[in-house]
Amino acid sequence: MAKSLCVVLILVASIHDCEGALRFASYYGDHMVLQKSPESAVLWGYGPEGAQVTVTLSGTSRQKTSLVDVTKGIWRVTLDPVEAGGPYNVTAAAQSSTATLTDVLFGDIWLCGGQSNMWLQISKIFNASEELRLAAKYPHVRTFMAALNLSETEQTDLLEVELPWSVPPENVAEFSAVCWLFGRYLYETLQYPIGLVESCWGGTPVEVWSSSRALKQCELLQTYRSPHMNSVLWNAMIHPLLNMTIKGAIWYQGEANVHYHQDQYNCSFPAMIDDWRMAFHQGSGGQTALDFPFGFVQLSTSEKGSKSDGFPNIRWHQTADNGFVPNRRMQKTFMAVALDLPDATSPFGTIHPRDKQDVAYRLTLGARAVAYNEKDVSFQGPFPTLILSAHDFINITYDQTVSVTPSKDIFEICCAGIQTPCGLESSWVPAPIMHWGPTTVQLSTSLCQPTDKVAALRYAWQDWPCDFKACSIYSASRILPAPPFITNHSPGKGNQEL
Repeated sequence: MAKSLCVVLILVASIHDCEGALRFASYYGDHMVLQKSPESAVLWGYGPEGAQVTVTLSGTSRQKTSLVDVTKGIWRVTLDPVEAGGPYNVTAAAQSSTATLTDVLFGDIWLCGGQSNMWLQISKIFNASEELRLAAKYPHVRTFMAALNLSETEQTDLLEVELPWSVPPENVAEFSAVCWLFGRYLYETLQYPIGLVESCWGGTPVEVWSSSRALKQCELLQTYRSPHMNSVLWNAMIHPLLNMTIKGAIWYQGEANVHYHQDQYNCSFPAMIDDWRMAFHQGSGGQTALDFPFGFVQLSTSEKGSKSDGFPNIRWHQTADNGFVPNRRMQKTFMAVALDLPDATSPFGTIHPRDKQDVAYRLTLGARAVAYNEKDVSFQGPFPTLILSAHDFINITYDQTVSVTPSKDIFEICCAGIQTPCGLESSWVPAPIMHWGPTTVQLSTSLCQPTDKVAALRYAWQDWPCDFKACSIYSASRILPAPPFITNHSPGKGNQEL
């Protein structure tokens, strides 16, 4: 990303001048999408103190009016639930002044957050010209982007807007590819309006997107030597959005935590999700669900041949050390596995793969299953339910039918004379795939010394475990890759026995 997070906070002047003038808050505008029924959309803005504001929703079929008072310079209305569709006009009137939003649709609002892989624009991905040509066919998928700003205190409204609500293809080229493609794929299934709100910043750790409440749960208090200021983007780029009723959120972040509080990410990431859910629920007056669906991208790849376990550790921690989601700690979440989508020739660096179509499609499968309760949508790759170790082989039983490609080294075992926890410095050796069946894989343990025992097993536990779409274990359709796992951390979806 062109701009990276600075340590020094910059004082940014608020755009909310003309004190007392009747207007909507910064992230309401022409062409926007408001959250449809069964939830109710929240509208708010600024006005003369003590004035009465009449808010009118008018369209071809019906008209609704609400009357509210301006208190401390702010008015706020919760509309009655409105079914998907439009367009509508929304007018706020007080005394002799009015403010109007035109071409407003009702649908589902998805918030898109994270760092540079979420920020990476449509214009920079594979087949960009084709994606931009297609964008005009989706006028009901609307986009909005918050500007990059930091704040030491929680802001009521965005300090700036980068891209106002727009009708495709306007501004799509500069919009998040993952966010846009996710919304477009969702629209193809749902066939009603989708509103996409992008609020992300490259190079940022989870701590800057988290409130002090969430960070305290993980004992991540600000220290003098900390290179990142806790909560500055929560304050400036998330907290202002809390009044908005949303359907859910998607997230692509974690690279920055490979070298910053890596060991705490299994706490900090789930804690951030919990806190966002509570805060959006309260901020919207209970309209945003307290358990709104939260999807995320498990880290892709960065450095081919790397011996570091930073990326594998963060991938594991993204699941609260379970290896899969949803799980008991991270309910109503969904994950797009991306470790099989490397891009060795990316002009934006290998940490920024250009295939965002597969990432977004895998996220969409998760949303359809978790957020929209589609019963026959597969969204999880294979995961072990039983691991049994014999003298010279290991049998793995998966939770679904698998498609297997032989590999000599994508599985690894830790050989130890005594059964102790295995780490990076332990003796990990390849465990070649010997045989497989519809739901089973058998591995050789012959590379262990005869006097050693298999103390642990791991799969795809490398920064760059395979070439493009060429990992060893996929779903039967080969659409969904198996996520990485390590038995040292008790994957927890069944009985592990080594």
